Amino acid sequence: MQLTRSLTLTDAVFVGLGSMIGAGVFAVFAPAAAAAGSALLVSLVIAGVIACCNALSSAWLAAKYPQSGGTYVYGRERLGRIWGDLAGWAFVLGKTASCAAMALTVGNYAGAPKLVAVGAVVALTVLNLTGVQKSALATRIIVIAVLLVLALTTVTARDAAVPADFLPSGILPAAALLFFAFAGYARIATLGEEVKEPQRTIPRAVIISLAITLTVYAIVAVTALNALGGDLATKTLADVSPTWAPVIRIGACLAVLGSLLSLQLGVSRTALAMARDRRLPGFLADLRAAEIATGVAAIALVLTVDVTRAIVFSSFCVLLYYAIANASAWTLGKRVVPAIGLVGCLTLAGAVLWQL
Repeated sequence: MQLTRSLTLTDAVFVGLGSMIGAGVFAVFAPAAAAAGSALLVSLVIAGVIACCNALSSAWLAAKYPQSGGTYVYGRERLGRIWGDLAGWAFVLGKTASCAAMALTVGNYAGAPKLVAVGAVVALTVLNLTGVQKSALATRIIVIAVLLVLALTTVTARDAAVPADFLPSGILPAAALLFFAFAGYARIATLGEEVKEPQRTIPRAVIISLAITLTVYAIVAVTALNALGGDLATKTLADVSPTWAPVIRIGACLAVLGSLLSLQLGVSRTALAMARDRRLPGFLADLRAAEIATGVAAIALVLTVDVTRAIVFSSFCVLLYYAIANASAWTLGKRVVPAIGLVGCLTLAGAVLWQL
């Protein structure tokens, strides 16, 4: 099945932003703060540096291999079939868990975790079936709305609370959890067959979306720590500005829905690429079938796991996925950036193992 190149640079940037900002701000800050306390900012820098390395490696690879499948394709072409298969399975399993985590987060904010989560997956699966261009437009609208809500949150934050403890032993585990929030930039690479001028567009979109996300995360993290202190581990961003809490909750739901939308796009297209190579059942080589199967798998996880467990499992799988991406980039003649990314991914994967 030949896919149409209809996505522009702006579309691709918003797909990346929709994947990252929703997950990071509204789903991961609390468990990361529980692990690291005020050292959350150190963890954020570590996760950000590793994400930058991964972004550059992914951009170089995506420019050379502008196909659906991301690191599944890169690992296969640069390292061999077994590494491509490992990357593909890590992505499909990890990002399906991410879909469940995002759906459950929407449900938690809405007050009916399982019911709303299942409804969200079904609704966005139907939206994806209408075509990637409509999905990209919806993501753009969601991202703009969420950025406005986050700006409102930082401007109206309440007075400073008692500072959180600095917990150095939790820095790496927290960085591993925060990495979950940065992983969305690769969603752009998995859309390689649907982006216009992919050799030029994909690297630019990856870097732009990551730079914007890093800036937003840093501002929101400082604001949340100043407003909530140690309570950030058990609170949400709605508690940063109680007066505007209802608006922030609505923004949270929009943000996480944006992440879920982009996640389903990425997982379905990796499944499509693997089915083309007979690494998954042949019927998944049809994009509609892959999108439906992704939705069904996410619903199954929603009904069987909690949000924290889903995030931990997803982080571990995605770190392995990017380790293979960096190893693949190394074979292109790049050295320093892929080496830092590879060592960083393996280190954080080890740090998150204790939480599985």
